[in-house]
Amino acid sequence: MSAKIVEILSSEDLRRTVTRLASQIVERTRDLSQLVLLGIYTRGALLAELLSRQIEILEGVSVAVGALDITFYRDDLDQIGLRTPAKSDIPFDLTGKTVVLVDDVIFKGRTIRAALNAVTEYGRPEVIRLAVLVDRGHRELPIHPDFIGKQLPTAKEEVVKVYLQDWDGKDAVELIGD
Repeated sequence: MSAKIVEILSSEDLRRTVTRLASQIVERTRDLSQLVLLGIYTRGALLAELLSRQIEILEGVSVAVGALDITFYRDDLDQIGLRTPAKSDIPFDLTGKTVVLVDDVIFKGRTIRAALNAVTEYGRPEVIRLAVLVDRGHRELPIHPDFIGKQLPTAKEEVVKVYLQDWDGKDAVELIGD
């Protein structure tokens, strides 16, 4: 029996969603010169770049972007297996900044918990917010995104797959289930 695949966001839907997320981030940030977008590898880092470009289009302000590897901060390495870590790329101090963590999908909340721990290695931000493309529910930790592109109720066994042009050769979000 093959898995059922449903397109949740098309390329155009994804573009609009990124534009809306960028607008929401701008609206909630007092001083854009203090804004930093930190994407969680892999697709969160790509989304952070897309959001930065969109904020520049909307506001004419260049926003600092970094990429965060959370591999060694995870509490579930025994379950997911050790991956080859990427190198975090945060060439600036986060102290006093408004940091927006960016990820593609939030599920149980464990990735974000690990990211919060990792961020402390790079300074003490004024505030940390969370932007996700898709919130699929089923949280195990009391973590809630500040900016949500798409709220998508799912069954625990379903999979949400995000595709981004720069990594996957296409832009889309799919729900995969039985």
